[in-house]
Amino acid sequence: MYKDFQSFLRQELDSIEQAGLYKDERIITSPQKADITVSTGKEVLNFCANNYLGLSNNQELIDAAKKALDERGYGMSSVRFICGTQDLHKQLEAKISEFFGTEDTILYAACFDANGGVFEPLLSEQDAIISDALNHASIIDGVRLCKAKRYRYANADMADLEEQLKLAQAQRFRIIVTDGVFSMDGNVAPLDKIYALAEKYNAMVMVDESHSAGVVGKTGRGTTERFNLRGKIEIITGTLGKAFGGAIGGFTTGKKEIIDMLRQRSRPYLFSNSIPPMVAAAGIQMFDMMSRTNELQDKLHENTDYFVGKMKEAGFDIKPTESAICAVMLYDAKLSQEMATRMLEEGIYVVGFYYPVVPKDQARIRVQISAGHERAHLDKCIAAFTKVGKELGVIK
Repeated sequence: MYKDFQSFLRQELDSIEQAGLYKDERIITSPQKADITVSTGKEVLNFCANNYLGLSNNQELIDAAKKALDERGYGMSSVRFICGTQDLHKQLEAKISEFFGTEDTILYAACFDANGGVFEPLLSEQDAIISDALNHASIIDGVRLCKAKRYRYANADMADLEEQLKLAQAQRFRIIVTDGVFSMDGNVAPLDKIYALAEKYNAMVMVDESHSAGVVGKTGRGTTERFNLRGKIEIITGTLGKAFGGAIGGFTTGKKEIIDMLRQRSRPYLFSNSIPPMVAAAGIQMFDMMSRTNELQDKLHENTDYFVGKMKEAGFDIKPTESAICAVMLYDAKLSQEMATRMLEEGIYVVGFYYPVVPKDQARIRVQISAGHERAHLDKCIAAFTKVGKELGVIK
């Protein structure tokens, strides 16, 4: 059987490659930071990492992880409810709850698991999930695992959301689900309006803060801080793998009874190993750092405003953004691939995004700004975009 299947796979892969849509993995041989070394030995500037606060190579976090490695070992070799819970896990959960102003927190191996394990334990065929059309794939997969009635509304479209909420009155319980920041466009969900509609139509709200925690809000506490809703949202999911150090690990934080039920029935929690002690220790250290100073968030916001302003001045089509994501719209998939390749030749590491990661004919290069970038890094990136953009006819 495999010979036939192998032939089928080869044809599919060939068609992907011929269409210019084949995804190659570039290999990095240095720590993740603003300036990195790739396998060719070339040093380039990284503008496509989720390393929003520049913490992926932060020495305080490295030291905390090393200390935990020596004192608590390498891994847990167990799920939480058997023998996989250390005091470090409980301390980190408490830190996350304090940071977001919530009642309790549960850790997962990744936010993909958090989103995959949140709906099925809580909702049944009697209930309704109303989901934004541009929500992350992990939310979509999590919804598929649940028997609740599914409704979808156009991205950040409050009129459409209200229509779906009217339809969902037929169900017992309702929950509106949205990304805090939509990862491909960089726009922030209008959480204040979502919350108002939830109150009007007796619904709960869930927000995935993966791309907004550490970034959005005056002190980086996400969209609930941005819209003065701290402690009012029932469920928040997020990750330690982006702004919060860039390693691994996800979480769900929110109302106590919800978290209690997830501990009892959430399958990715019950059947996956605990995060390593060194990751938990580094996470604790990171939240302590963020409580001491707002310096990194301030620098990130300053960097983002500067970069977006200069790119618009150069003539690029930039999606409106309130985050650290700058979507440089190219629309053509092959063009996005070619431009990313040419940018690497100029010493700038970026990646083209195209269908199915984004809708058809909506290809772009997603630039992600970091507090680790200095002004010289930003200027070099803008100059490279301008040079390549003119050569490829993207700008005049």
